[in-house]
Amino acid sequence: MNKTERLSVNDIPEEIARLERIEQLSKWLDDAYRIPGTNFRIGWDTIIGLFPGVGDAITALMSLWLINEARHFQVSRWTLLRMIGNVGIDSLLGSIPIVGDLFDATFKSNKKNLKLLRTALAKRPSRRVQPNGVEMEILHSTARQPAHF
Repeated sequence: MNKTERLSVNDIPEEIARLERIEQLSKWLDDAYRIPGTNFRIGWDTIIGLFPGVGDAITALMSLWLINEARHFQVSRWTLLRMIGNVGIDSLLGSIPIVGDLFDATFKSNKKNLKLLRTALAKRPSRRVQPNGVEMEILHSTARQPAHF
């Protein structure tokens, strides 16, 4: 699909499945487990990151896979760069012993990237073909419009 093409109705199930994979892995990496007695959640990013050097590299690769999946949605380069920046910060600071592990538990780059993706998807226009063959462009707004009576 080139940049000017819009999704067709046939592409929607694939797009939904891709978004669900991204959401699931993001939750698994950042919010998989609740720490007993608290409302604080950690994920496999924090747990795997406890292994010096190798752990942060492994979770960075998983996070980059999420960004590659997000790329298929044709979000802007700026959004992708911000997502890569989040993973870079998480990996760089997360590799510092002890302090980095605490940073990993709180920064949650995958959750931030999922939010960036959802925001980008909500702003992008999509084309719908009406039964009479007329194409209309729909802009999905993130803000609720006030009701006019």
